[in-house]
Amino acid sequence: MSIFDKVKQTQKKKARRTLLYGVQGIGKSSWAAKWPNPVFINIEDGLSDLAVMSFPKCETLLDAWQPIIEMGGTEAQNHSFETLVIDSVDWLEKLIYKEVLKDAGGNFETIADIPYGKGYDKATEYFEKLILFLNNVIENGINVLLLAHCSIKRFESPEMESYDRYAPKLHVNSKGYGVGSLVQEFCDEVLFCNFKVYNKTTDEGFNRKRNLAKGTGERIIYTTERPSHLAKNRIGLPEEIAMSKDGFEYGEFING
Repeated sequence: MSIFDKVKQTQKKKARRTLLYGVQGIGKSSWAAKWPNPVFINIEDGLSDLAVMSFPKCETLLDAWQPIIEMGGTEAQNHSFETLVIDSVDWLEKLIYKEVLKDAGGNFETIADIPYGKGYDKATEYFEKLILFLNNVIENGINVLLLAHCSIKRFESPEMESYDRYAPKLHVNSKGYGVGSLVQEFCDEVLFCNFKVYNKTTDEGFNRKRNLAKGTGERIIYTTERPSHLAKNRIGLPEEIAMSKDGFEYGEFING
C-alpha cells in the first residue's frame, strides 16, 4: 500500500474548544449560557443570578475533575448536555495550587514559596493531565468552553520594546511555560471581551489638546490578536463581534 492511500480530508465538524476571557462583570457566564445545552462546573460561585444547569460548587480539585472525567468516559452517557463550561479556569488554577501545597506537606504558605518555581511546574503538570480528560470530552462530541478573568501583562517582544496587553489571568513563567500557555494551545479559539472605548480629543486652547476615553457600555468580543490583547481563531471570525446583553448569537461560530 502506498503512503498516499492513507491521505484523507482533515476538515470535519467537531466540538469546539474555546476560551473566553475578559474584564469583570461583562457577562462571560451569560454568554456561555447561550451555548447548546450547557452544564457548568461552578468554581467561583458566580451563577446565582443565572438559570443554568450546574454541578455543585467545587471546593476541591476532585470536585472539578470528577464531572470532566465522567463526561469524557467511554460508557453510555445518561445526559443531554452538549457543552461543558468551566467557570472559571483561573479559579480552577487556584484549586490546583491548593493541591500542590497539600502535596508539599503543608511546608509552604503559597505556591510562590516553593523554591525554583517547582510549585508552578507541578501545577502545570496537573493541568496537562486535565487537558487529557478535556480531550476525551471533545471526542464525545461535547463542546468545552473555558471562562477566565483577564489581567494586564508585560509582553516581551523580540522585535520591539516590551509593552502591556490583556491576557488570561493564568500563570506563565519567563520561558513561556505554564497553565496559561497550555490553555492557549489547547483551545481552537481564544476570545477576549471588553467594553468598547472611544478616544475623544478636545482642544483646550494655547495649542494644548487632551485625550479622553469615552464609553457607551457596548461590549465587544475580539477574535484576533492585537498589541492590546491576546486572541486567536481558526474559523475566520470577524475581528470584532458585538456581545449583546442576552449573550452571543453563536450561529455559524458553533457550526464552523
